Amino acid sequence: MIAFLTGRVAARGAGSAVIDVGGVGMSVQCTPAALSALRVGEEGTVSTSLVVREDSMTLFGFCDDDERHMFEQLQTASGVGPRLALSMLAAHTPDGLRQAVATEDTAALTRVPGIGKKGAQRIVLELRGKLEAPVATDGALPGTEAPESPTPDGAWRGQVVSGLINLGWSAKDAEQAATAVAAEAEETTDVTVLLRSALRKLSRA
Repeated sequence: MIAFLTGRVAARGAGSAVIDVGGVGMSVQCTPAALSALRVGEEGTVSTSLVVREDSMTLFGFCDDDERHMFEQLQTASGVGPRLALSMLAAHTPDGLRQAVATEDTAALTRVPGIGKKGAQRIVLELRGKLEAPVATDGALPGTEAPESPTPDGAWRGQVVSGLINLGWSAKDAEQAATAVAAEAEETTDVTVLLRSALRKLSRA
């Protein structure tokens, strides 16, 4: 198993990055939190999980071991593959997912593209008792918003739109959601925070 990668960030897209490790460019599908910490041309580190299929080998990247552990735990629920697990971690932090399962908050899970009411109920049923207890159970959860990682003014919009499209939303919906969170960008340009806010707005639309 490849537990982590450290190297120069050669490229970064909406949902992936290429990390130069000893002259080999490793393509990694990343969560928004992991991507927000990577800067092209600088050294970066991501925790990783390798998913092997008959026709592919895909490396997934995370901001820390907790995200990776949650990614792997989510896939123990029937119907949850690596892509859906990644989408769940784009919409919620690991502790947010623990809270949703512990309190049977299926509404929070259905905010993730690809999860309907029945799917959310099945995930809660299968994961209840398997996940660690959330750090907090009242008020705002620690980690609901990732530590702010500044993005150049204006650059956040393209990353939010691309991230939403990668999660299954249409380009039109993605653009409208980005416009809806534009006011928040005056206070933070952290793409992870803005992307999650956009997802919340889309789920209420």
